[in-house]
Amino acid sequence: MAKSKNHTNHNQNRKAHRNGIKKPKRYRHESTLGMDLKFLRNQRFAKKHNLKPKEQLKRAEKRKALREAKKTAK
Repeated sequence: MAKSKNHTNHNQNRKAHRNGIKKPKRYRHESTLGMDLKFLRNQRFAKKHNLKPKEQLKRAEKRKALREAKKTAK
């Protein structure tokens, strides 16, 4: 009795391309469902304590002014 065939790739490529091989859709904001809760909690705090660019510039100007004031006071 002949040995039976173990594996073949016949027709698999045609089947795969009938509806086209599509890239996964990229979303602007990926869902956080199923993500690590500890990570999400930390991410929330990180977002909360980061300044927006305008506020960062304001704070930098204040610091610069303080440095200049200290230099002139010496």
